[in-house]
Amino acid sequence: MSTFITRLAPAAGATGIRLAVKDLIDVEGVPTTAGSRAVAEWARPADRDAACLSGARAAGAVIVGKANLHELAYGGAGVNEWFGTPVNPLDPSLLPGGSSSGSAVAVAVGDADVAYGSDTGGSVRIPAAFCAITGLKTTHGRVSLDRVWPLAPSLDTVGPMARDVAGVVTGMTLLEPGFRVSRPAAGRIGRIRPAGIDVDPRIDAAVDAALARSGLDIADVDLPGWLAARETCGAILDAEAAESNRVLLADPARRALIGPNVLARLTAAGTVTPEQVSRARASQPGWRQAMSDALLAAGGLLALPTVPCYPPPLTAPPILHFTAFTNAVNLAGFPALALPVPSEHSLPASLQLIGAPGAEELLLATGAVIEAAAGYARAR
Repeated sequence: MSTFITRLAPAAGATGIRLAVKDLIDVEGVPTTAGSRAVAEWARPADRDAACLSGARAAGAVIVGKANLHELAYGGAGVNEWFGTPVNPLDPSLLPGGSSSGSAVAVAVGDADVAYGSDTGGSVRIPAAFCAITGLKTTHGRVSLDRVWPLAPSLDTVGPMARDVAGVVTGMTLLEPGFRVSRPAAGRIGRIRPAGIDVDPRIDAAVDAALARSGLDIADVDLPGWLAARETCGAILDAEAAESNRVLLADPARRALIGPNVLARLTAAGTVTPEQVSRARASQPGWRQAMSDALLAAGGLLALPTVPCYPPPLTAPPILHFTAFTNAVNLAGFPALALPVPSEHSLPASLQLIGAPGAEELLLATGAVIEAAAGYARAR
């Protein structure tokens, strides 16, 4: 069963919200594998839940399983050589997106009402885009990372995934009891078009069409420096990923159990120099300010595609441009919402909204308006 690494049977008579949990988040009594044999072979049942599960437990949510993922959460394709690759529900010959691939598939096929994923460079938004569901990258630091297997702690976030905006709102109420969307949608959205990124023109057109149908005021806004921000995020993410997984790399027995693609990435990540990381961190505040200025000019939200391409075949070589429109948001630490919109392709495109820190409520209120106007709905 490639969607879940561990499937959990609900208690007799359980009627709560069905929740899938990415298998790098501790669930009491269940081993956490991070999608890797190098972790699974030594894993023991967790002695307590991760802090981010407390709201779900209090609400009576039913945890249906620990969802599969790209090994160690270190990849945007969503493949897993050890536990099987979750099957894209739109087309089984296509990649599901990652790293939260199992979480996205569990929601898309109806195995869960809500799923928790993690997003370090796009790992909630990319599989949401490839599987035509909705996913929210939360503000960095808003949701506790206690007992969540780390990739790059200064960028890691936990967020909800669901079939639609209403489901993501439900997911936020589980992550943050008392959360509600009580404010109106944004009246104006800034459309950004990052330079230097090759995007399928049908995706750009689909985003523009969805925004036009929303009835909201849309204005083009400049946000220079996107490509530099991507590279900066990559340096920080890689350096922290190498450090987070140092214990696996240092033990020959565990290192031998890391899949070859992820091992190659981790090995390369270990060559990032302290000077490169220092320069990257020094430029981070400037990028946050640039994104804040663009949000202010836009009226509170920015829009662009979630990914520049439709999901490629499973046989496609590993590529890193899946994060072309996502990891710069992680560098800033800001929240972002991905939701499917119709396109001229047989598959939907995905529209991404970016907000200021703490703007999850505004993102979801505005996303609901776009969702209702865009007209995309998957068969249930």
